Amino acid sequence: MADGRQLTIIKVFRKYSHSLGPDTLQFLEEILERHDIADNDVEFSIETIAREYNKQDDAAMKVSLDILRRVYDALQDQGNPGEAEELLDPDGHLYFVDAFEMPSWHWSQERGTFEKSSSPLTVAGSADSRIAAVRNRLHIIKQSILRNEHFSPSTLPSRDREHLVTLKSTKQLLGRAGERFLLLGMLAHNKEGKLCVEDSDGSVELDLSKMDEPGEGLYTEGCFALVEGEYNEDGILEVVAMGQPPCEDRETARSIYGHIDFLGQGSTSLLEDSQFARRIREELPDLYFFFLSDVWLDHPQTLVGLQKMFDNCIENSFIPKVIVMCGNFTSKSIIQGGGRDIQRYQENFDSLADLIASYPQITRETHFVFVPGPLDITGNSALPRRPILSTFTSHLRSKIPKVHFSSNPCRLKFFGQEVVIFREDTMARMLRNTIGIKPNVTGEVLRRYLVQSILDQSHLTPLTTHIQPVLPDFDHALRLYPLPTAVILADKYEKYKLTYSGCHVFNPGGFVGNSFYFSTYCPAERSSEEGVLDIEQED
Repeated sequence: MADGRQLTIIKVFRKYSHSLGPDTLQFLEEILERHDIADNDVEFSIETIAREYNKQDDAAMKVSLDILRRVYDALQDQGNPGEAEELLDPDGHLYFVDAFEMPSWHWSQERGTFEKSSSPLTVAGSADSRIAAVRNRLHIIKQSILRNEHFSPSTLPSRDREHLVTLKSTKQLLGRAGERFLLLGMLAHNKEGKLCVEDSDGSVELDLSKMDEPGEGLYTEGCFALVEGEYNEDGILEVVAMGQPPCEDRETARSIYGHIDFLGQGSTSLLEDSQFARRIREELPDLYFFFLSDVWLDHPQTLVGLQKMFDNCIENSFIPKVIVMCGNFTSKSIIQGGGRDIQRYQENFDSLADLIASYPQITRETHFVFVPGPLDITGNSALPRRPILSTFTSHLRSKIPKVHFSSNPCRLKFFGQEVVIFREDTMARMLRNTIGIKPNVTGEVLRRYLVQSILDQSHLTPLTTHIQPVLPDFDHALRLYPLPTAVILADKYEKYKLTYSGCHVFNPGGFVGNSFYFSTYCPAERSSEEGVLDIEQED
């Protein structure tokens, strides 16, 4: 019978889809003994070795002793640094990624990994791309579930197999009435208006009357859920439990797919990420990003609030590296407005440009990013949205050298960190289309459910396309896999911040009224702080 250490070693390597032979298992045990690793630290130590092994180009599913020795030697050498490192250059590792410039990676069932799309992407899309977008979401969630310890069988005989959960397909239900099944599929309504769960093989109608309440999270039409129930003679699944798919943390996903450049800005290894993280803490502890939402330029106090924020930055020698301003940049929709409304919209951006340019140090050192909101004038209304039309931003471009007009959503890559910025009234839209939720959920719990649902679904809008239109060829730009370092869910809902599965999520609140809310993000700490500017009304 294997002892506790062996089981831990096997479990860690199994997470990366690797199996160990007697020789490699003995070698790893010898390493633990050689370095006097305590029982509590065994999993962390083996995790480090497993991650590095998985990144080797010649790593096989059956762990090779030669490669394992090479990995161990390389890790040993890291303790002997050579030449002195150059100071980090923040601007050289800062990238702003537009949704329409991200490469499209789709899941290949045949190869069991991601493949880069070779066909050109179009705004119109096609019937095939609409189907492929949904299937990609299903397969990405499913492949991470099958790595989860509750679904992945052990390579050693153990009692764990008795508690192993097995996913079934809808086609496996046929002719098996009276049996209990666990399905993974998308919640949707069929043509008769009945709630059903759909997977790649078909669909089955659901009866929720026997379920007390669903698990934690928001269950919307278009989200993927784990549904357990008994299949009856009428072809209906009588649901007894429903839950969100388990979330896979960024480190695990990156350890497997770290070689894939999802953002198109160059990939980094986990080792490089950890080295960058250490150096950012040491060399750039005072570097910050500012995030503002609902910057209503047609509100008389907004420019006053921005001026006070800039004044505080100058007085305290606290110049942010990036200031992200999210829409809406108008308090009311002007898409159907008259010529005067559109002219005023442009004049408001011109006034903002003049205000920023009046602070030379900020203009020179800070990157400004503008992300459109639902009411702003862009080239399309479906997600992802294109940047604000250049007609309105020419003065900003001429006045500010480091200005970026991004899509919604967009991404910010800083060394090994990925920050997703999304401006949408997500909370209200999710609640309007909720199929199931625990009763009496409000406040902090509701916010946690929203964040949990978004990250568990690995997608910014887990809704059907008739609820939230999405450009199918660019659905990958809404994907949250691997899990980002941080997600900004800019929303007209009240401000909040929380961390789930290692991903920091926050809503900066609205930069409106007499109390202007915003958030500051510190890459060194990977956390945010809420800020507020109070403008006193003059009599």
